[in-house]
Amino acid sequence: MCFTQNPARVYFGRMTKDLTEGRPLPLILSFSLPVMMGFLFQQLYNVVDTVIVGQILGKGALAAVGSTGSVNFLILGFCNGVTNGFALPIAQKFGAKDYRTMRQFLFMNAVLSIVIAAIVTTLTVILCKPLLLLMMTPPDIVDDAVLYIRIIFAGIPATFLYNTLANTLRSVGDSRTPLIFLIISSVLNIGLDLLFILVFGLGVQGAAIATVLAQLLSGIACFIYMRKKFEILHLSKDDRKFRPQHIGPLCNMGLPMGFQYSITAIGSVILQSSINGLGSDAVAAFAAAIKIHMVFCIVFDSMGTTMGTWSGQNTGAKKFDRLWSGVRDASLLCLAYSCVIFAFNCFFGDKLGLLFLSNPGEEILTNIHHFLMANSGFYFPLALVNIIRFSIQGMGYSKLAVTSGVLEMVARALTGLFLVPAFGFIAVCFASPLAWILAIAFLIPAFFLCKRALEKQSQ
Repeated sequence: MCFTQNPARVYFGRMTKDLTEGRPLPLILSFSLPVMMGFLFQQLYNVVDTVIVGQILGKGALAAVGSTGSVNFLILGFCNGVTNGFALPIAQKFGAKDYRTMRQFLFMNAVLSIVIAAIVTTLTVILCKPLLLLMMTPPDIVDDAVLYIRIIFAGIPATFLYNTLANTLRSVGDSRTPLIFLIISSVLNIGLDLLFILVFGLGVQGAAIATVLAQLLSGIACFIYMRKKFEILHLSKDDRKFRPQHIGPLCNMGLPMGFQYSITAIGSVILQSSINGLGSDAVAAFAAAIKIHMVFCIVFDSMGTTMGTWSGQNTGAKKFDRLWSGVRDASLLCLAYSCVIFAFNCFFGDKLGLLFLSNPGEEILTNIHHFLMANSGFYFPLALVNIIRFSIQGMGYSKLAVTSGVLEMVARALTGLFLVPAFGFIAVCFASPLAWILAIAFLIPAFFLCKRALEKQSQ
């Protein structure tokens, strides 16, 4: 039913967080820490997947799973971007305290998510093998790679379910509940990995099934909890009406964010194709290095998610001066973190590859270390890309953020097409730093232009 009684308890209870009042730094920290822990556990079970596959099934299986990484990012990145974008109008209406329209957007969010999930799942399950063959996946690993990624793509509805619910909760200021269910999902995924691989002997297929099943159960549990605890999100009969006028605002936010991820990932697909041409050892080194890199980047990912909600709520409340103060404080936090991680890789980066392979060989370990050093040296530009891009999207200018994704795509594509064949794995190490620099050169002036445009519209 629609929750209409005692509005103070409904709208400003402990389950939600209003980011339009108070000092930016404490608010950003309190909101981002649960998001960060969520990304940590998400990456934890991704890493554990890779560790179990590499240590138990061997280098070939590790390379097979790793060779699907860019395709995985291409498709699941689109799904995650769409669900992130669909939540931004909800955050804006929450910030404007227009709760009736907020719930209408929530219903249309669910309708559009079901349609998009069905279309994407059907296309990717059919086309995954031709795409991997087009990417020149080495013949000795292509069968396992297809088996793994096809199951992951069949689980796209579970991905939409969890991400839609989690992003909705974050849009109304609750970043803790999605964390709780992500922790449950992570622990469950690790247990299912061991069950399906060690006990049932399902190989890479077992790792994929474990991932999909864990996310599905987490999404269902999150839905049940939302129904019981978040009455502000309960939909009345009137809220559940199909409203075509809400499709435009949702798609204007969600689709550009989804395409931004996918456009960025196209460059990664081209780069992965070039890595595949270097052989299975290079694929295995990249697979291990990128997993470590993703763990280091959870702070930047969580800060980006935080700034999307921050900008959405403050834009809805027309508190435009808080947009810059939030970006400034988030950037300073990430600068300090970037320095710490670079120092860590200087001293310990050469040992991290041993997490994934018991006897990797000197060349694989060296390539992993070079990749980590090159990328962590440019982590602050990556932090700015996440912070400013999500801020622009929260302000309602998602299409501008797509341009930065195009620049990243171009950088990685050119590196894959021309530099990797000429210079080998060392060129792979600098593909992403080049992409981040090009993207942030566009995003910084774009942020201030968007902020100025909002201020003029308000006047």
